[in-house]
Amino acid sequence: MIRKISVVGYGAAAYLAFVAALLYAIGFLAGVGVPKGIDDGTAGPAWRALLVDATLLTLFAVQHSVMARPWFKRWWTRFVPAAIERSTFVLASTAVLVLLFWQWQPLPTTVWSVGPAWARGVLWAVYALGWAILVFSTFAVGHFDLFGLRQVLARARDRHYAEPGLREPLVYRLVRHPLMVGFLIAFWAAPDLSVGRLVFALASTGYIMVGVRLEERDLRVQLGEPYEDYLRRVPRFVPRPVR
Repeated sequence: MIRKISVVGYGAAAYLAFVAALLYAIGFLAGVGVPKGIDDGTAGPAWRALLVDATLLTLFAVQHSVMARPWFKRWWTRFVPAAIERSTFVLASTAVLVLLFWQWQPLPTTVWSVGPAWARGVLWAVYALGWAILVFSTFAVGHFDLFGLRQVLARARDRHYAEPGLREPLVYRLVRHPLMVGFLIAFWAAPDLSVGRLVFALASTGYIMVGVRLEERDLRVQLGEPYEDYLRRVPRFVPRPVR
């Protein structure tokens, strides 16, 4: 019983930590409501800031990509109970995000700044829409599976947990990666874009373009022909015009 409670507690703590990091990320990119935004801090030499920021972004990309691969999961679960494998992935991602927020070096030079109040309001609304699409997409496809809670609850109830199969709920009938569409919208909808925010957006966009291809390669192997049919029917990021 104690072990089951520990597993559930670990999963819940990992989930809550990630939610806190996600909320901080919203404020971090907007530069609102957090102790340190993306343009806050003392600006040092540009070359040093670029080196540090590129290292932080690369660290997140490597951690996220490697730990998501099936071969790593098979190796990792030799040492970590399968019930907390996903929660450990979530916790590791959170730790890397916290490190990025903490050590990010500002590059505050302005790339663009939108003047009219109505235009700024539109961009802030689009920014919020991006995050809303992201959160909605997680619930559409299985929020508690994505963040490891169903796995730990299955262990607590002595039930077998199976990875979800191919489903096409709601927005997943329009695009294959609505969650990433939400990220892309949020990264680029900026009334004020600094060099630092531009570096973040460019690097994150590049990672998403590579990451979704790696994910689709794995899903081809895992799900077979049904997923191949899904790839043929549904576009990756941009919905097809309705005829």
